[in-house]
Amino acid sequence: MKYPDHIDLPPLLSARGTARLPGSKSISNRILLLSALSHGTTEIHDLLHSDDTDVMLNGLRTLGVSIEALGGHSYRVHGCAGGFPVKEAGLFLGNAGTAFRPLTAALALSGGCYRLSGVPRMHERPIGDLVDALRRLGADIRYLGTEGFPPLEIYPASLSSGGRIMVRGDVSSQFLSSLLMALPLLPGATIVGVEGELISKPYIDITLAMMARFGVQVARDGWSSFTVPAGSRYTAPGMVHVEGDASSASYFLAAGAIGGGPVRVEGVGHDSIQGDVRFVEALRQMGAHITMGPNWIEASAPESGRLQGIDLDCNHIPDAAMTLAVCALFADGVTTLRNIASWRVKETDRIDAMAAELRKFGAKVEDGADFLSVSFPCATAAVSRPPVIDTYDDHRMAMCFSLAAFGQTGVRIKDPQCVAKTFPDYFECLARVVKAVPVIAIDGPSASGKGTVAQRVAEALGFHYLDSGALYRMLSLAARQQGIALDREDQLADLAGCMEIRFEGADSWLDDVRVTDELRSEESAVDASVVALLPAVRAVLLEKQRAFRRKPGLVADGRDMASVVFPDAALKIFLTASAEIRAERRYKQLIEKGMNANISNLLKSIRERDERDSQRSVAPMQQVSGAVLLDTSSLTVAQAVQEVLARYHSMSEMPG
Repeated sequence: MKYPDHIDLPPLLSARGTARLPGSKSISNRILLLSALSHGTTEIHDLLHSDDTDVMLNGLRTLGVSIEALGGHSYRVHGCAGGFPVKEAGLFLGNAGTAFRPLTAALALSGGCYRLSGVPRMHERPIGDLVDALRRLGADIRYLGTEGFPPLEIYPASLSSGGRIMVRGDVSSQFLSSLLMALPLLPGATIVGVEGELISKPYIDITLAMMARFGVQVARDGWSSFTVPAGSRYTAPGMVHVEGDASSASYFLAAGAIGGGPVRVEGVGHDSIQGDVRFVEALRQMGAHITMGPNWIEASAPESGRLQGIDLDCNHIPDAAMTLAVCALFADGVTTLRNIASWRVKETDRIDAMAAELRKFGAKVEDGADFLSVSFPCATAAVSRPPVIDTYDDHRMAMCFSLAAFGQTGVRIKDPQCVAKTFPDYFECLARVVKAVPVIAIDGPSASGKGTVAQRVAEALGFHYLDSGALYRMLSLAARQQGIALDREDQLADLAGCMEIRFEGADSWLDDVRVTDELRSEESAVDASVVALLPAVRAVLLEKQRAFRRKPGLVADGRDMASVVFPDAALKIFLTASAEIRAERRYKQLIEKGMNANISNLLKSIRERDERDSQRSVAPMQQVSGAVLLDTSSLTVAQAVQEVLARYHSMSEMPG
């Protein structure tokens, strides 16, 4: 799936349904590497399709590994029996840590000349501890840039047959995993001791389980040392299936906990080998209702409807813990996530990035070297417009903050394409289990009665109301009051951004001043048509219109509500009446207010307006596909309102 430069998520009302998870990135790339190093052929099913696995697949093929695509998510890898056929190559490995670090270790023990590089962020991610450990085995690895960081050059060297080496465990568990997976390439037994506290232990469990599946049993002494026996070699298991990604499961389970649920994920369950499956324990502590099977997990909101803040050591769920930080926006009290220092050496400095983006919602955030604390239970109501989230080329930032759309305003996610690293169709999968705050879009020509009908439908449903045309009329009114010419596009756009607008029943308010009567003049209508043609003005007012979409729902009337402003509206109505009937209605309205009116002039004006609106190049007035045509020429207002309500209730009762 190819996304634009940003994606706007509307405010979400609820979540319910089932999501089938993509394969685990961590398991996928481990299986690919071990299959390549094995004796024999391995068929891999349910492999993750993502940027990171593409990096590993391309890298292995460059190294001479024969890999057949079998269709779907299945591959056949012909193992190289412990050595890569190509002995000199350059590999570009993007920002894929699960490819760069294991390949560094395997190539360092393979007796070839290799150059490994990646994107700029990969060159900022430390690798010195892994390189130091490999050098103790005799590997010849040189830095091409900053000491301790990629890019790297690897040369053939005289390697030891085994022995004992040390590696730090408090920066990244990938260093230890990479060493362990490469050590069966040496003939002798090797003991790896761990310096400092080993973080992300569940990922080491994944590594050991995968190595065992390929015939290498690693003995360990707690978490302090690991022994790869002499004579170890990888043997193809024949066929393997990749589990669903437990880290990705966290977003859907959190959606169920925040949005009511139940939301079920399929592909992981209580039999999973992934540590991030323990994310559900954190959700339970926050009050969510969790049920599990061998290959599925289901989450629902607490009975109270609100999550509770927690204080948690997150060493066991380093990636999934990011999701808890966004859950904190919907929790009472303080949520503190501890032992997350590894966040700082991921795709971005995730502690700094999460803190910066959470503050955009009005949350109170404290952060340190290895912790993040989030509070402010009303955070999502503290902003009036959808926050714009920077994602830092980090897939998990994009996916985590999609959950913030359960707040009052929705959210804009910049660079949504970054989810391709692990979950290319994430936003489509999310859309299938969430329900946006509903919008009833009522479009139609001038004097068709859409404003009155929309107001009464909103009152009947308890929804918010938006008179979109009034926004343009208010802008032209404010411009005249401030002496701004109606052709000064930049000044008008700035003014539009500053206007405070609200609707109360049939009344319109601009900057706390009631302007209902002023907006109904013919002069106001003509001026509105002028400013509505200015692109910069329309862009600003488009965001203002969309900001009216709030729980429990919105009824919006105008001329492009269904086509431009709310194309995903739950119900689209094109309300009309004959020009003669509309002229008569407008005449009665003006006479009742004691204003002079001429029905012939009104009829002529309405026909001219219809022609102008239908022919304009910007958002012409038209009945869009899927909109219900409702001709009110022979209907009373009450009858028209009942027609709209009946259609909405009928639609709401439909399954799915």
